[in-house]
Amino acid sequence: MICRAPLYLRELSRRGLKILVVTPASWREKALAQMRDPAHPASVIEEIAFTDGDVNTDNSFTAGVISGVRAWRDRYDITGVYAVGETLVEPTGLVADALGLPSPGLRATRACRSKYLQRWYLPEFSPASVVVPAAGRAAFTGEGVSFPAVVKPASRHSSSGVETVHNAAELRARLDAYLPHETVLVEEKVTGQEFSVESLVQDGRVLFASVTRKETTESGARTFVELSHSVPNELDGVNQIILDANRRMLERLAFADGIAHAEWRVDGEGRPYLMEVAARTPGDGLSILYSLATGAPMEPEIIRIALGEPAAYPAPRRYARQVYLEHEPGRLGDVTVDWPGVSPAWVGEGGLWPELEPGAPDAPPTLRAVLVLKDRGAELGPLHSSDDRAVTFLIDAATPAELDELEIRVRDAVRIHLLETAGVRM
Repeated sequence: MICRAPLYLRELSRRGLKILVVTPASWREKALAQMRDPAHPASVIEEIAFTDGDVNTDNSFTAGVISGVRAWRDRYDITGVYAVGETLVEPTGLVADALGLPSPGLRATRACRSKYLQRWYLPEFSPASVVVPAAGRAAFTGEGVSFPAVVKPASRHSSSGVETVHNAAELRARLDAYLPHETVLVEEKVTGQEFSVESLVQDGRVLFASVTRKETTESGARTFVELSHSVPNELDGVNQIILDANRRMLERLAFADGIAHAEWRVDGEGRPYLMEVAARTPGDGLSILYSLATGAPMEPEIIRIALGEPAAYPAPRRYARQVYLEHEPGRLGDVTVDWPGVSPAWVGEGGLWPELEPGAPDAPPTLRAVLVLKDRGAELGPLHSSDDRAVTFLIDAATPAELDELEIRVRDAVRIHLLETAGVRM
């Protein structure tokens, strides 16, 4: 996530601050190699504390985070803290609380890492649901569940393990497939367009909030992997409904300082339902999209909020979209782009994303980048989670109609090529 938005590092370094990073130990080799590379933005990082844990297990990273930060507290005057990715949101809240630093707050950082706690704190915006603790899964009969239903492991992220089930037999099979220790949420499937809201909040006041329209794999599969983000939403009649609900949701969570990413659906009667909410910096390419749409980067404002400085952010003046392309199964051979001046950027997993300059409000429709998120030879399979996506592109335009037309053209211009073995495509 840091390499997707290296402006965080540059902004902190410009201020003369030492940058301390806590991250899962699985990133050790790549992170240390990037720190040693003087040409890489990560070379300005002062220290990294690596912590062991399991993203599917509640609180498994907390002890390691506290251990690492305790050592730093004796040697540094820590002036700010914020969560860059989903995994360490709750430990970030604990660190900020103990150090008296701005953060979303203990309630927000705890609830934003647990789907069932969001249902507990926010019944007004919740679909009908039941919490199935790990110890109760074997005995759970599904009595009272209306189908189709959605099953969600409570602590995962990136849409991992979230699926639609259509009857009791499918529900039983999904419950049996989760890890033995996982708590699962079983809930009513809400039909309606999906949206997200990025909210910049300071001192409990929403400084900026904007609705993003989303598309997922839901229409052709049981899963909910995100396939596109459009900034800002151009559909009529829903923005104010969502923004009003989003504001009340933040108030219920006592969200104090930071950025929230909330996912919503609006049903046919105009009722907003919260799918889930996160208390961390934007995922996917959302920070890039907002830069393209507003003409200003969001990262410096997130840092100002973390440091307790006055922050502000402009409204969108242009339309931007990120599209993830679906692919056939096989091993990735190449990606080609038939577009003047644009070549695919092979960023891989955890690689450095290019920084894109926004255009003028009335600039012509523009393909900004095509990114390949996997390495050559990587196995491409079904889209079960966000980590399974392989190729994405970012575009922007002055009007929604121009953006839609540009997306069609770019889709026709990008090709994903699979490797062939003995004359057979794999």
